Amino acid sequence: MIPLSVLDLVPVREGGDVATALHEAGELARAAEAAGYRRFWVAEHHGSEGIAGGAVSVALSHIGHVTRTIRIGAGGIMLPNHNPFVIAEQFGALDALFPGRVDLGLGRAPGAAPILGQALRKDLSRAAEYFPQDVVELRALFTGDIDLPIKATPGFGAQIEMWMLGSSLFGAQLAARLGLPYAFASHFAPDHLDAALAAYREQFRPSEALETPHVMAAMTVICGETEEEAEILSSSQDQAFVRLRTGEPGKLPPPIPGYRATLPESAQAMLERLSVARAVGSPETVAARIDAFVRRTRADEIIVSGATFDPAARRRSLELTAGALVA
Repeated sequence: MIPLSVLDLVPVREGGDVATALHEAGELARAAEAAGYRRFWVAEHHGSEGIAGGAVSVALSHIGHVTRTIRIGAGGIMLPNHNPFVIAEQFGALDALFPGRVDLGLGRAPGAAPILGQALRKDLSRAAEYFPQDVVELRALFTGDIDLPIKATPGFGAQIEMWMLGSSLFGAQLAARLGLPYAFASHFAPDHLDAALAAYREQFRPSEALETPHVMAAMTVICGETEEEAEILSSSQDQAFVRLRTGEPGKLPPPIPGYRATLPESAQAMLERLSVARAVGSPETVAARIDAFVRRTRADEIIVSGATFDPAARRRSLELTAGALVA
């Protein structure tokens, strides 16, 4: 069985609030741990009333306290939004609280609309240009492999597993150059999947952290007892994606049976583009699609995304998925 992990945006449902979303993230992490998932990652997004995970390190602290063994991490921290020193302190504190369990995935995108730069008082385009240097500095704050004028406390000496995230060749090439494990966002940006993984593997340079290339690929996975149940459950995720891409993001909506058939051809095509990294259906269907995706990508791990309006249905989806891959 290929190792499975979970990517969570901490979705806020229509009629719900941030407090409920954070509570449900903790319950989802507990379910993932019980089902044998390796990691539980929270992604940094800002300025959306439907996503409550923007303060990633705070959300991870909550999740760490309600779990015992599952690795917790950022999938990821959008480093141009931050100062590397502050991130070193935050994740150093997480490592002190949950030793040996903390991952730090790093991305270059802002994770929000351009107005975020104004809110952060930063020129994010310019900050993104310094992303490679900031990654190296952040790693040095943990490891001390570069002589820096100040030590992060907490941070220095923390046993953080650093990852590079990406949806293009840039992240793949940087991960290869630095000898970091690489996670590809194929669940929402599959176009460059094959080229990015090939570049990462071909250009990989061993490091103290990693001797050989290691890939985790993301999939949208929603498993139900039947095909029909899973497709209905997945319609909430489909609605949220269409609204995001058409400039009308909001809270996670309830499911609509037959939703895709109601969409114009352009929206249907937009959703169809994601099918390469989508496994929605019964346990047998989900297992077959994950297996085909792993064969194509030769991924070392799979991280599953995909929200349902009913939090209990998502917990059940994780259980069914894990069980299907063992069977």
